Amino acid sequence: MVHFWKWPGQAAGIILSAAMAATPIAAAEQGDGQPAALEQTEIRYQGWAGQVIWIELADDLGFLAPLQAKWVGNTISGPQDIQAVVTRDTDIGGAFNGAIVKLLSKKAPVTAVIGYYGVDDHTWTGYYVTDDSPIKSAQDLIGKKVAVNTLGAHHEFMVREYLERAGLNAQDAKQVSLIVTPPVAAEQSLRSANVDVAQLGGVLRDKALERGGIHPLFTDQDLFGTFTAGSYVLRDDFIAKNPNTTRHLVTALARAIEWARETPPDEVRARYTRIIKERRRAESADAIPYWKSTGVAQPGGLITDDEFQIWINWLVKDGLLQAGQVQPASLYTNEFNPYAGAAGDGARP
Repeated sequence: MVHFWKWPGQAAGIILSAAMAATPIAAAEQGDGQPAALEQTEIRYQGWAGQVIWIELADDLGFLAPLQAKWVGNTISGPQDIQAVVTRDTDIGGAFNGAIVKLLSKKAPVTAVIGYYGVDDHTWTGYYVTDDSPIKSAQDLIGKKVAVNTLGAHHEFMVREYLERAGLNAQDAKQVSLIVTPPVAAEQSLRSANVDVAQLGGVLRDKALERGGIHPLFTDQDLFGTFTAGSYVLRDDFIAKNPNTTRHLVTALARAIEWARETPPDEVRARYTRIIKERRRAESADAIPYWKSTGVAQPGGLITDDEFQIWINWLVKDGLLQAGQVQPASLYTNEFNPYAGAAGDGARP
């Protein structure tokens, strides 16, 4: 059966004016109008080499203070990043929403609090073949190898969705091999014929296209249009013990997302380049000139049911969940996001 989904970016939903989205949001206040005291003043997180993530931008913009961001190292995987939250190695981590559904279906004590990456007209991932490749359709992928950065995350789900929409049955789909390949090695693996298809996005995609000789078989935007694909999670006990810190943190992240959405891209790229240079982590800022947009569909990273329901449906279809076992509203909250109040939506009961 072929499934077509309607994403929040394609439907009437939460709408805020650009002026409202850009307006600074006040920190949580006590009843006397004074800023609420933060229960915890340090947030541990993992970064990504050569990238500036939202907590780092919020810190640089002054939105995070007096909360302090403590970098504990880098990750290359969303599933690893959120697992580090579960094991208390970090306080906040982000991953593809499908990976979050899988983790929370196992009763992991975390909750998604804000969306942080996604797909739009400027930010998307293509699944590329060489120009001389015989692969022209999903049927041609039977018996072939597709490079993905990790299993159980964004890129695996996109490949599987592409195969299902094309009508491949489960037996045929199993003959499409997913090969875990570091993103920086995906282009070379494709050109050297170690894989037949490689997922490429951002700077890796743009540089590969500059070299020529490849084209997309399909893209994640072809499949789903504009959508938020991943969320940040916090541990439930962290939220319970630190409601003021949680609200302050999520507010800072939401403001950073909207700053990047409303600020000219050249200015965003210049700030990112400076941040990377000043933090001295022995990394390259070469990817920053290729930054184009946030990719986040909803104002301030607000989360919607649809952004989780689609992956719940997938896991039910695969037999990993029972129908009705997991409800989207149990996986996330917009309670701490200041943009939810303007929309009148998403607060935890």
